[in-house]
Amino acid sequence: MMRNRGAMILMEKNEVALIRRYRDGNFYYVFPGGGIEKDETPAQAAKREALEELGLVVKVKECIAVIPYHGMQYFFLGDIIDGVLGTGKGEEFTEENGERGTYQPLWVKIEDLSTLDVRPKEVAAKVQSLYKEYKSYH
Repeated sequence: MMRNRGAMILMEKNEVALIRRYRDGNFYYVFPGGGIEKDETPAQAAKREALEELGLVVKVKECIAVIPYHGMQYFFLGDIIDGVLGTGKGEEFTEENGERGTYQPLWVKIEDLSTLDVRPKEVAAKVQSLYKEYKSYH
């Protein structure tokens, strides 16, 4: 099914917030995000999903990547305003049957992104290059 998605890239110090997924016998990592509802912009969807999936209130900044995958996926940089990672109340965490596999929000060291199965790969690479630039200025 084609559905556009909005996703957040949230970096703190040397880490980025990801969701560790386990599905069909595989572990992999994704950026927190989800489908865009009909009256939402991609940025609004990304902001809502950060609250639902992570428990974080965020300020959405620029879109740094748009990737075609079952529709268009929009990836936004953001700043955390409030909340605690892992307190999300989205349906992913409350459904019992677990058909969609498990979702575990966690902080991952940015330098480890290249050794993990982070999807999409090109966004993980972009985060690493942004982090390197950031480090060289600070």
